[in-house]
Amino acid sequence: MSSPLPASVLDLAPVVPVVVIEDVADAVPLARALVTGGLPAIEVTLRTPAALDAIREIAAEVPEAVVGAGTVITPDQVNASVAAGARFLVSPGWTDVLLDAMRASGVPFLPGVSTTSEVVALLERGVREMKFFPAEAAGGTAYLKSLNGPLPQARFCPTGGIGPATAPDYLALPNVACVGGSWMLPADAVAARDWGRVEALAREAAGLKGSRAQV
Repeated sequence: MSSPLPASVLDLAPVVPVVVIEDVADAVPLARALVTGGLPAIEVTLRTPAALDAIREIAAEVPEAVVGAGTVITPDQVNASVAAGARFLVSPGWTDVLLDAMRASGVPFLPGVSTTSEVVALLERGVREMKFFPAEAAGGTAYLKSLNGPLPQARFCPTGGIGPATAPDYLALPNVACVGGSWMLPADAVAARDWGRVEALAREAAGLKGSRAQV
């Protein structure tokens, strides 16, 4: 039996793994390695033909995982993701049409933003939790720190170019609840199906939550 639907994806773990799955056979062992390492929220991006089947397999076989769909950009993808078992949705950006579809899905969602105006527009629509993307290219920690003064009600999951060296800097910010990244899934480890290494890297990432106490 799967865990209850989260009220907020942002509070599940300090890091949300951003996963690109090429082979559906990798989905379950990869998810188990991440969950065992302490990262239960898993964003499977819709960048490959295997993505929806991977979500379906993880949802069915790894109940302790909270699997979601990333790179969601159309209402059809919203519907297909939820039908496959996605328990949250993440988009790189948003439009009114996409936002309406995500809101109607019944699962938590993180629309992507990279400008102050986009943040204000979402707050106007009652959305307070967002993905900040592409984080490093869009201004990084300095930009998010600047947003916190005028818009403290917005909470973010920055994603894009973040690694283990910079993640603690993001997690130290009061308006950042978690970060997204794929550094715990190095291509060579996935290709070799070295799930023990993935689990070890996930455990290190899960330990980054202590960084926020330093602020």
